[in-house]
Amino acid sequence: MQREQKQVRREATAALGFTRAPAEDDPRTDPKLLEALARIAPGTALRQAIDDIILSREGALIVIADPDEIAFLYSGGIKLDQPFTPQLLYELAKMDGAIIVNETLSKLAYANVQLMPDPTIASNETGTRHRTAERVAKQTGALVVSISQQRETVTVFVGHTRYQLDAVADTLAKTNQALGTLETYRQRLNQVLTRLTALEFQNAVVLDDVLVVLQRAEMTTRMAEDIERDCVELGSEGRLIRMQLEEMVGDVPAEKEAVVRDYHAEGDAAHVHESLEALAAMAYHDLLEFELLAVLGYPATVNPLDHSVAPRGYRVLAHIPRVPTAVVEKVVERLDGLETIVRASQRELEAVAGVGPSRAREIREGLRRLQEHNLVDRYLEI
Repeated sequence: MQREQKQVRREATAALGFTRAPAEDDPRTDPKLLEALARIAPGTALRQAIDDIILSREGALIVIADPDEIAFLYSGGIKLDQPFTPQLLYELAKMDGAIIVNETLSKLAYANVQLMPDPTIASNETGTRHRTAERVAKQTGALVVSISQQRETVTVFVGHTRYQLDAVADTLAKTNQALGTLETYRQRLNQVLTRLTALEFQNAVVLDDVLVVLQRAEMTTRMAEDIERDCVELGSEGRLIRMQLEEMVGDVPAEKEAVVRDYHAEGDAAHVHESLEALAAMAYHDLLEFELLAVLGYPATVNPLDHSVAPRGYRVLAHIPRVPTAVVEKVVERLDGLETIVRASQRELEAVAGVGPSRAREIREGLRRLQEHNLVDRYLEI
């Protein structure tokens, strides 16, 4: 048994080698930047204008903000107050100076504006347009889009965050590759979930089995979140990927929460919520260490390979059709652990508030089917 557990642990460790750059290094984890990227993603009117500007080998400085709130930066310019259209924005980009668009992207407020941000604001940009864009964003918090005429690149500034867009084809290729990696993650997660279920019905779970499941579930979640950020940047070009993503990982958050509810040392709702937050906040390298023990409320002195644990039954019961969450919670609260629930008679289940004869039969039959199905899955893996 220990040999099999060590093999699972080695496979889980190897799985971390599939990761892309850690999410903490991705500026798109900033919600404001992600919202900004959604506003200029392919399929939007603003992106249409940006693409036209690049194709015509023009440059532009576009500020999206309340025109009155940033008026103190203006020097000169033409007041337009015209309805926003991609074609008009493209034509205005042929003029010098910045273009001011209102926050709802419904009006082109000003064109040919010379912006005068605070020159003492630090900037690492080399070009005049990009330096102005960075300083305006830092000073006002506005969304500023700078299009380089020479390099044909688009750089987004939001507050103190800077992000340069990749070509759509490059982002699409990268995201499709990540989707393939995610499929591998999901397959490995399914393997350890199947193994955990089998051990639960045999009452043979040790803490290490649970930690491996948590590790793989969290890595799957993070990869999915990374791909979701790519989909936001891809806009209409990422619709198919988003559909595949939802199909692939839609139930992972619920599975992860159920595992924590089943095996947390305390098990109450407050501790479970804190544990899930702590798990999401952990650095990538900590997912390999004993910090996962703390997530489940165990001290670092516990040896996961030797410490037996028993599930409360949330995860298994959640897989039985037509059994509401409220009923699952009452069954777990009334009966002490999955082993007791599996052995419970029809009458004992009926005695639980909200169950009744019909639902008691469904629970008993559902548990029987899960045991049989799990045995088949385990046989096919061998």
